[in-house]
Amino acid sequence: MIPASTAIPADVRERIVSAAAELFEQSGRQVLPTVDAVRRTARVDMNAASSVMKEWRRAQTAQAAPVVVAVPEPVQQAGSAAVAAIWLQAQELANESLRNAQAAWETERSELDAMRQELAEAFERQAIELDAAGAALAAEKAAAEKQAQELADAVSRADKADARIAEIEHRATDLRAELDRAHADADRLREDAGQARKQAAAEIETAHAGTAAARAQLVKLQAQGDAAEQTHAELRKQTTADAKTTAEARERAADLAGQLQALQAQNAALLQALKPSAGAKPGKA
Repeated sequence: MIPASTAIPADVRERIVSAAAELFEQSGRQVLPTVDAVRRTARVDMNAASSVMKEWRRAQTAQAAPVVVAVPEPVQQAGSAAVAAIWLQAQELANESLRNAQAAWETERSELDAMRQELAEAFERQAIELDAAGAALAAEKAAAEKQAQELADAVSRADKADARIAEIEHRATDLRAELDRAHADADRLREDAGQARKQAAAEIETAHAGTAAARAQLVKLQAQGDAAEQTHAELRKQTTADAKTTAEARERAADLAGQLQALQAQNAALLQALKPSAGAKPGKA
């Protein structure tokens, strides 16, 4: 029976023993399983596997050896030839038991040497696996650190982008305020322009009315001038016939000439008054 060990939990021990027995049966009970094979099958650590496997192998190879006891002196003195013969046979059996024990010890020592070799190889493989795992872990750690750095860079870029967005939004708010003020100024300017257009239209209408009145007055003065010239011509005709009539006609002509000059002066004043509105585009009369 395999002795229990307080250092190894019972469930772990049972898994090791079960794995060893399973592997031993798979070999046809011809080859004892290695410690590493049992460790891998039972999925335990090397120390537990080697400790339990040492006990398990000892249980598989243990044999009962008789105990060699010397014949007591009273028995020798009371012995006979038959007893001596029996004792010789017993001694032979004892020697055979000793030889069996020595053979068992040699076998166990060989097995222990083989187990030590197996343990050394298993530990070597485990060291290689640990080195590979350490390298993989270092690579994963480097990758994780790289990812962490990339994440930190991404967070930094995101923070900068958020600050830039906030700045753009603040600028957009300022631009919207400026645009609203510009719209208000444009509305005010349009209103002022409308009022100016209305005022200019009124002034143009007034100028047009003045121009029309001046034109009418000019036509009237031209008609009066024409009439005066006609009267002057008639008076000239009358001077040849009558000197008195000529003198009167001259006086009348002088009066008419004075009126004509006054009308011409008035006409010139009116034309002069119309010159400021000549630069403006006249509306449709």
